[in-house]
Amino acid sequence: MREINDFDVAVIGAGHAGCEAALAAARMGFNTIVFTVSVDSIALMPCNPNIGGSSKGHLVREVDALGGEMGRVIDRTFIQSKMLNSSKGPAVHSLRAQADKADYSRCMRRVLENQERLTIKQAEVSEIIVEETKVKGVKIFSGITYYVRAVILCTGVYLNSRCLCGEAVKYTGPSGLQRATYLSDSLQKNGIEIQRYKTGTPARMDGRSIDFSRMKEQFGDVPIVPFSFSTDPESIQKEQVKCYLTYTNERTHEIIKNNLDRSPLFAGVIEGVGPRYCPSIEDKVVKFADKDKHQVFLEPEGLNTNEWYVDGMSSSLPEDVQIDMYRTVPGLENARIVRNAYAIEYDCIKAMQLLPSLEFKKISGLFAAGQINGSSGYEEAAAQGIIAGINAGRKLQEKDAIIIDRSEGYIGVLIDDLVTKEGFEPYRMMTSRAEYRLLLRQDNADIRLREKGYEAGLVSIEEWNRTQEKVRMIQDEIERLDRVRVGSSESVVSVLRSLGSADPVKGVSLKELIRRPELDYEKTALLDSERQVLPDDVINQINIEIKYQGYIERERKNVKNFKRLENRLIPDDIDYDKISGIRIEGRQKLSRFKPVSIGQASRIQGVSPADIQVLIIYIDSLERKEKDKC
Repeated sequence: MREINDFDVAVIGAGHAGCEAALAAARMGFNTIVFTVSVDSIALMPCNPNIGGSSKGHLVREVDALGGEMGRVIDRTFIQSKMLNSSKGPAVHSLRAQADKADYSRCMRRVLENQERLTIKQAEVSEIIVEETKVKGVKIFSGITYYVRAVILCTGVYLNSRCLCGEAVKYTGPSGLQRATYLSDSLQKNGIEIQRYKTGTPARMDGRSIDFSRMKEQFGDVPIVPFSFSTDPESIQKEQVKCYLTYTNERTHEIIKNNLDRSPLFAGVIEGVGPRYCPSIEDKVVKFADKDKHQVFLEPEGLNTNEWYVDGMSSSLPEDVQIDMYRTVPGLENARIVRNAYAIEYDCIKAMQLLPSLEFKKISGLFAAGQINGSSGYEEAAAQGIIAGINAGRKLQEKDAIIIDRSEGYIGVLIDDLVTKEGFEPYRMMTSRAEYRLLLRQDNADIRLREKGYEAGLVSIEEWNRTQEKVRMIQDEIERLDRVRVGSSESVVSVLRSLGSADPVKGVSLKELIRRPELDYEKTALLDSERQVLPDDVINQINIEIKYQGYIERERKNVKNFKRLENRLIPDDIDYDKISGIRIEGRQKLSRFKPVSIGQASRIQGVSPADIQVLIIYIDSLERKEKDKC
């Protein structure tokens, strides 16, 4: 069979992880080929028709800051946009956009098709070629071998997948697409541990059969906030579609309970573990038996289709039960199902086999990103994809990997959790997982991560200069506000009282006034004759930095302590069995996970603080011995 040597990097899979990985590698100058079982599945949204959401919006902004594509594509293809948690503090604000699913996929595909040094190939990869612990290439089902210098696994939910709808089981990928049948065996032959997970999706309804008058309308935000830092906000202000809210009821729950024996989930047919934070409706009814209703959102799949997504009611129950169940929901009494709900089982790897760079510890040049790593969600996949793509390129450049740690981004939290904590269910990003979330806001992702994107070669010098100028404007204006003093004249008192604020104390600065809960940067404009016009995003940062200054400074101090442990590296050749002071469980876990730093070691379940102190002392002794030799 023919051998092909035209490429540097091979990406297996063209979902959200594969798209970002392939674009990153190609944009870094490497000839890249991306394999997909179907070109029609590029950037497919087999489940919910949206991008972003609580914490996930942070990931999209971070991908964009690094030079990724997801934010720019959703800005071009959204049909409704909303900032979640806007009534709460800025740390948990998260953008969420309803997508036109078909348009999103087409738009991303056009980006890939027009990217220099990137080739799309419809083929099933059946084998990873590894020689002497180094990846050498891939073989496709037809028998042709592609020799490359790096391979990125982005297989999503396609590995040995099967879809279940009651007693009906189909051995396919999502949406009836071809599954990947052979690659799991190849991975296992190369010593990679595989596990079995499952996820699911709800039914799609014919919009003509839905009575929206019985549901509560859900509107998008005005003005619309873009995902991408490079998108002009004025260019995306447009009319938005409506979504709708309804609820399940006791009759819905009764039908589900009476048919649990026909659910593959409860009948033992499903082998894989499902996501705790995105359960099926039958799982909700069983686990939350005290609740008499659950929220159900009706969301359009796109502008050019009548299909509606029934968010909140994913299921694997048989079709006849699904019909009865859905028709108990107000507004769905006469609903016609276009596509049945189903569960999907698939193979994925145990991510503890990966370094923080997403390269396999035991196979040089082999990377993995997305749902194959045991995560769930389009955004989590894209975040891993761009990091894997960057680090595959960095490896070929013989440069150190770019690692985002937990204090630098949600991407760092996501990857660290995956590679450090033993996973027992599909991982979903949440704001509560981020220890430094006041610093890791979605609004400042460009300030935090643009430099890394520029270092990788994915962010242009113009974009990097704009970010630096933004930082300069924020710092300069905060310093100026601290210098400008406001007197207690009658005019000043009058302005403050009109704003519901107390009279000023002697010598108060504008910065101190802005810190008052009832005031902000814009409201103090009448007291500031020197003020210049600044961009909205700069003003937003000024308000946050001033109002939350004390909390932000405290978090920055905590980050310094975190960095101290994170930067303390552990020798690659360390033998934990020789460290007698570490408990047996701690030694076993450290030997198994092989952490790269003291910080990472401290987050491994089963490794105690006492074990960490012993490890630090042991490493100190090794370093002293090395110095004595010199």
